[in-house]
Parts: sequence; structure tokens; C-alpha cells
Amino acid sequence: MSGGVDSSTVAAILAHQGGSVVGLTLQLWDQTRLAGRHGISDAPMAGRCCSLDDVYDARRVAEHLGIPYYVVNQEDRFERDVVRPFVSEYLAGRTPIPCSLCNNHIKFDQLLRTARSIGAGRIATGHYAVNEYDPARDRWILKRPADLAKDQTYFLFGLTQEQLAHTLFPLGGLTKPEVRALARHHGLRLADKPDSQEICFIPGGDYKRFLAAYLEEQGELFPETAGELVASSGELLGRHDGIFNFTVGQRKGLGVPSPSPLYVLNIDSVSHRVTVGADAELATRTLRARRLNWISIPELTTPMRVRVKIRHRHEPAWATLESAGLGEALATFDEPQRAVTPGQSAVFYNGDEVVGGGWII
Repeated sequence: MSGGVDSSTVAAILAHQGGSVVGLTLQLWDQTRLAGRHGISDAPMAGRCCSLDDVYDARRVAEHLGIPYYVVNQEDRFERDVVRPFVSEYLAGRTPIPCSLCNNHIKFDQLLRTARSIGAGRIATGHYAVNEYDPARDRWILKRPADLAKDQTYFLFGLTQEQLAHTLFPLGGLTKPEVRALARHHGLRLADKPDSQEICFIPGGDYKRFLAAYLEEQGELFPETAGELVASSGELLGRHDGIFNFTVGQRKGLGVPSPSPLYVLNIDSVSHRVTVGADAELATRTLRARRLNWISIPELTTPMRVRVKIRHRHEPAWATLESAGLGEALATFDEPQRAVTPGQSAVFYNGDEVVGGGWII
């Protein structure tokens, strides 16, 4: 129970079905922890999930429903498996997705362990997704939900068969307006609570400020990754202070005067060279992904036609997917795609099914 309308409605649905329901909230990050460093405030910020106010909201919902409720502290695990990798990836010039790491390592791994420790057989979450067992394939299948505008399967590609087998997604067949209506029907006062949009540990979405504050707290310095800023032609345009200041597709803050807009095309973590160019140069026909997880198939043995989603708001694009050896996969798009970004996820779809996914390299 995150304290939002979705997970609260799930709790209400299950409680009114007559089952034995226990509410669990994961305490992941102390949002006052970096207050005062590099201008970070300790004031509550709208749009961030997992705040102290959210915990209070979840507890009030549990009391309203008459179900037991517990807060489970996972701050150490969250920092180890989500925050530190996020910091390392950004410092290396990649653009990570902490929400996927959190789902893989915390929300479904640790939450399921906690559920079992208190005698629960399954967990249920407020994610918009569908999971079904297919006896013909003897596999659990993850599918896109009825409300495609709220589709969260992109962040769930790392779920294992074991996790899917013990997870319920009661909102998979509902739209967001229907969920809010159900919340009102069950008397939940947070029925109209706005959705969270920001990463829970990044104040205001300003990752550079977070990096500076976190490294200062840890007694660490920014790594020395200053280098050349060059055009795609190889022309030297200037120098930059560190590759962590850039992400592929970035336009603003390049510090280079130009008569036409320039975008970051490539970040070389070895030479520390950042290459910029025209928007059209961001298009690419291929991507490689590693640390793969397969859901609808046990493994990729032959080339497969799929649609590939390269970021949360990206419309999945047709591609041919094939094994590239060494635990990697190669996707070749029918049409060039803009700003394929190392560190992001590539999720593969066959119709509404999630075939699997991996991390772009």
C-alpha cells in the first residue's frame, strides 16, 4: 500500500471480497535525509511517492477497511540495490531507470518474502498490468492492461515466473476513472488524490542536485570525467565538466553556441568524449540489450518479430529481435528510432504480451 488511490482501491476490492487481507507499506527512503545539502529542502513535495504523508494515508485506508497494517523498513536494501546503482550509472554517463530496479529487487522480491513470513500466499499491487497462466506454455504471461495510458508493464519486465505466479494485479481490467469511482464507492477519502510522478528520492526531478548532495553525504567526490565536446564530424566544439551532466537526446545545457539546435548523440565513458549533432542524427536502426529476462518464452532461440518500447512514453516500434550471444539481444527496427539511450530498458512485446526485456547498452 503506497498511500495512493490505486493500491488503496486494490485493498478495498480484496477486503470486500471477504479474503484475509493485510496491508504492507515499504519504507524505502527518508525524504528528509539530504535536506540542507545543495539546496534540497525537507518540505513535502507534491508528486513524490512513498512520502511520510503517503504512509499516513495508507494507514488510514487500512483502518477504514478494518485490515491489519504494517510498515516494513527496506531502506538499506533500497539504497544498495536502487540508489547506489542509480548513482553509479549516471556517473558513468548512462541514464538509469530506478523504478524498474525497485520493482525487480524490492517491491516484488522483498515484498513477497515479507508476505510469506506473515503467512500470506500472494501479494497484490496497484500496478496497471495483467498476468495470466497459460497451461499450453506452462508459463505465467504478463500483458498490457485495459487502460493503455496507465500501462506499467514497461517497469515490470524483470519479474520472474515465481513472482508472477504469486502476484495479483486487480486493476488490470480497469481504467483510471473506474478505479477512482470504485475508491469513492468504498468510501476512500483519497479517491481524488493526484498520482505521483516524481522519483521518490530525487527532489523535484533534479538528479544533478541529488547526485551532488548524496556524494557529499557519503564523503565522495564527483569522478573526474571532464572531456571533449565534439560534433559528429569530429570537430572539437569545446570541453565539458563531466559526462554525468549529459544524457542521449539532451538539448539544453550543452554550453555550445550553434545556429541550429544540437543534441547529445553519444557519451563515451572511456574517453569521456560527448558527441553532439542534429536531431536527425539521433535516429538509429538497432539496439543491443543485456541482463535479459524472458517472460512469455523460456529463451530466445530464433529471430522473432516484436514491438520494442525504449522508454516509458515511447510507442512500441516494430523490430526483429535475435540473440547476439553472451547473454545479449539485438533488435533491428523497421524504422529508425530516436534517442535510444544506454541505461534505459528495452521491453519486447508480442501483441499485448510482454515477451521480455533488458537494459540498453
